Amino acid sequence: MKVAFLIIAGLISVPAFAQKKSKMDYPKTEKGTVVHDYFGTKVEDPYHWLEDDRAPKTEEWVRKQNEFTQNHLQQISYRTQIRQKLESYLTFDRRGAYIYVGESRIFPLQKGNENQPTYFIESINGENTRVFLNPKEFSEEGLASISILSHDPSNQYVVYSVAMAGSDWQTIRIREVATGNDLPDEIKWVKFSGAEWLENGFFYTCYDAPKTGDELKGTNTGMKVKYHKVGTEINRDFLVFEDPSNPLRYYGLQVSEDKKYLFLTKSTGTDGFETWVCKSNEFRKNNWQAIQKGFSNKISIIDNIGDQGFLALSDKGAPNYQVVIYSPAGDDSFAFKTVIPESKSALLDGVMRVKNELVLTYLENAQTKLKICDLTGGNMRTIELPGIGTSSVSKGTEDGEVFQVSFTSFTQPTAHLVYHRAKNDFIEENYPNFQFNTEVEVQQVWYPSKDGTKVSMFIIHKKGLKKTGNNPTYLYGYGGFNISLTPSFSTNYLWLLEQGGIVAIANLRGGGEYGENWHQAGMKLNKQNVFNDFIAAAEYLIAEKYTSKDFLAIAGGSNGGLLVGACLTQRPDLFKVAFPAVGVLDMLRYQKFTVGWGWVPEYGSSEDSKEMFEYLYRYSPLHALKPKTNYPATMVTTGDHDDRVVPAHSFKFAARLQECQAGPAPALIRIDVNAGHGAGKPLAKVLDENADKWAFMLWNMGIKTIK
Repeated sequence: MKVAFLIIAGLISVPAFAQKKSKMDYPKTEKGTVVHDYFGTKVEDPYHWLEDDRAPKTEEWVRKQNEFTQNHLQQISYRTQIRQKLESYLTFDRRGAYIYVGESRIFPLQKGNENQPTYFIESINGENTRVFLNPKEFSEEGLASISILSHDPSNQYVVYSVAMAGSDWQTIRIREVATGNDLPDEIKWVKFSGAEWLENGFFYTCYDAPKTGDELKGTNTGMKVKYHKVGTEINRDFLVFEDPSNPLRYYGLQVSEDKKYLFLTKSTGTDGFETWVCKSNEFRKNNWQAIQKGFSNKISIIDNIGDQGFLALSDKGAPNYQVVIYSPAGDDSFAFKTVIPESKSALLDGVMRVKNELVLTYLENAQTKLKICDLTGGNMRTIELPGIGTSSVSKGTEDGEVFQVSFTSFTQPTAHLVYHRAKNDFIEENYPNFQFNTEVEVQQVWYPSKDGTKVSMFIIHKKGLKKTGNNPTYLYGYGGFNISLTPSFSTNYLWLLEQGGIVAIANLRGGGEYGENWHQAGMKLNKQNVFNDFIAAAEYLIAEKYTSKDFLAIAGGSNGGLLVGACLTQRPDLFKVAFPAVGVLDMLRYQKFTVGWGWVPEYGSSEDSKEMFEYLYRYSPLHALKPKTNYPATMVTTGDHDDRVVPAHSFKFAARLQECQAGPAPALIRIDVNAGHGAGKPLAKVLDENADKWAFMLWNMGIKTIK
């Protein structure tokens, strides 16, 4: 047989079959005898001991696996070349939106290859710019991630949080605007919290300090809402709300713009919540009144609008969401009436009040449309965006004359635009100074899933690309938690596009792109729809000659890691490479760790019922792996400080995959040290991981040399 060299848009490849390989000699992983009983079904858990990620034996396993993975990656001659190219794209500054504080404005700015953004402060007209908050104050290595939460009504203080090494745990601090100095106040053991000001203090949510050793893996229960008065000792903070009888709850608190009302949300997890209200001068009396009880719907309070009631975004009877007013009904209950009806063709994704107007963010075919109207829904008009992409809105100056719009697309780094309401136009446009020499083409296609449902997908590639069937393709998906995958810019994709590869992003069921019905079609007992949608996306790309199974990689993180794990176990023949990142991979025990219990409304639990257990058991990636099976080349990635999806998921899955892998394709795990679920990861670590993934992908597609 004659073997030809294949040259693809700058990639020179040798077919994988040209070199015969044998099964890899992985580090040995000890097997235990733990067995769990689910409704009479005995399920073995031989790698249960890896759940103790701080045990010396587990740490030694991590060391050996990382060493094995790095030894494998070192054979890829172009890995360093890719790393250098990825860093070369980052010569431009990335600026965030302004935070207006009195006569000043604060903004984050990440220059070039800096690990974390630094916050700067300047006058509203852009003069006297200086450093306000530098993350290097907390970590020279770039392990500290900073977020500004809010500022007080008198514009004296800014509340900010610090998270270390990628953990979800945050410490709240207070900084003086005038001096840049911190007050002694320091609030620890905070997660998923804002800081809502009232008078001379603010509300926040927190947990009790975990037991030593449980900081990163212990179950987080008993969330509390507290009020901190500036300058007082933390142990004197007022307990606003807790519910010891229901320890598995999330809470959030919002203060109305006029400071007259507090809104408390209660949730059993990541889907649906109750909303309660009390007058702000009565919160110490625990005098809460229910606006909506039960967890079957989602309403987000926009603001109090005086005698009319409370304006809200609601999915009650409107899966694409509508704007309503909740008003007192006179019998300790609330009635609501529609202000802006649901659109049948677009999802109302968000609403922000700016004085006497509402700014509406719609998603239409997974692309943003912006509109503005008065508080009654009248005088509706469109805000013209720079192109097809994704936008969000944020507050502007205190007088409400301006607000901000962010805009990004697959070809445009995030720009921040300042919109003047009276002029009905943008008055300031901050576009990053980024130049990319390759012309890129973006398509949106619709393809049929297994049950005939039409699913949309974005396909991005170099302009004029020929569909040879052998283009290296990176298929990404998520499909869960009502989260939408919309156009956004990533320098990480540029290298593959520049070399002639393809990036495809599928809008799977379970996401939020097409409303609550689309979301629910991928939840609980409908979860298989999500995997079918992703598999169908791969089959479409192959059928349309974009790629072939020998040049197709799949990727996803968190819930997307579950997606990749499920698809590689269900259709190992369809993909060449798989990247399950920080994935939920043990579907029988995910609820046992940190905030995993909060995902039960999305997934269901193995403890709910025999039917739910059997459904989860069937697709759980850890349990779906079969011995003596040829699986795709797989690189599992996780972080040793991931306290959202604990690394035990990835540890156990990788150990089992190595045990089951029959073919020569590598089954590796790459474990980042001092890194978490992804947010706040230092740029240097991001670049290292991305270079390793691209190198691993191309190498295992048989591509031995690049240009």
